[in-house]
Amino acid sequence: MVTVHSSCPPREHVSILMCTLNGARWLPAQLDSLLGQSHQDWSLWVSDDGSIDGTHAVLAEFANRHPGRVARILKGPQKGSAANFLQLLCHPELPAGIVALADQDDVWFPHKLSSALQVLRQSADSPCAWAARYRVVDIETRGEILSARWARGPSFANAVVQNILSGHTLTMNRAAVQIVRRAGVQAVPHHDWWLYLLFAACDARIVADGNVVLDYRQHDTNAMGIRSTHQARSARLASLLDGRLRDWIAANMAALNAANVPLTPVAEEFARRWPSATPLTRLQLMREFGVHRQSSAETALIHLAAAIGKL
Repeated sequence: MVTVHSSCPPREHVSILMCTLNGARWLPAQLDSLLGQSHQDWSLWVSDDGSIDGTHAVLAEFANRHPGRVARILKGPQKGSAANFLQLLCHPELPAGIVALADQDDVWFPHKLSSALQVLRQSADSPCAWAARYRVVDIETRGEILSARWARGPSFANAVVQNILSGHTLTMNRAAVQIVRRAGVQAVPHHDWWLYLLFAACDARIVADGNVVLDYRQHDTNAMGIRSTHQARSARLASLLDGRLRDWIAANMAALNAANVPLTPVAEEFARRWPSATPLTRLQLMREFGVHRQSSAETALIHLAAAIGKL
């Protein structure tokens, strides 16, 4: 008997988790892009955070036209996008398996899910999180600016002070989602930064893919904007000087200490020592653990901020 080995990859069901808020203008294009995925084994979970436009009507029409595609349309906690995404990730009825996060106003390229799955398959039962690059476009999806490549790559030492996993591209395997659910819904400022920190602290495999997988629309209601513009750099400096970055890091460290997850010894020690550290000892702590941003200039800046008590 001759055994024939199929070259076709196994079918994996993907739960796409989308949080919405007054997104009726953008949703049709995003929903159409989900339908256009080369990987078709997916269903959509939506958590709406109190929309007062036509968002619910758009979702209802989509569900009627495409039976079986929409698994749930839930009511969000109305405490911001981070709480909304984390509550959705921790929903008790979310099936075990691969999860992809989605923003309401993007447009996915057809290979987005298949690119993620190609990487996630390599990790089997070990936790793995994948994110990729995106193209920055205007309201009419025009534009050629691409998001940054992260030369130094992912690490806990980077995740302490910077997020490099864009939540709207983030896809996680079953083991990674289990870590998130075990950690629970934490009070953090940004869900994607928290997930990056959490995965790094638990020694998950983190892949920052160089592929460009979606169009990221820029408009006046974006929860977050592009990171590479002069305006974005000015905003980061302002957040450093006015103490917001310090508060964000404090919230992340408090969440890491509160989460019932198996941290690496390095992450456990850093998270334990950070809250009680003085400005001078925080600088020493950052140097001891190699805390850095992706650029040397920004690393020097945050070290200076720590020395003067802004971090």
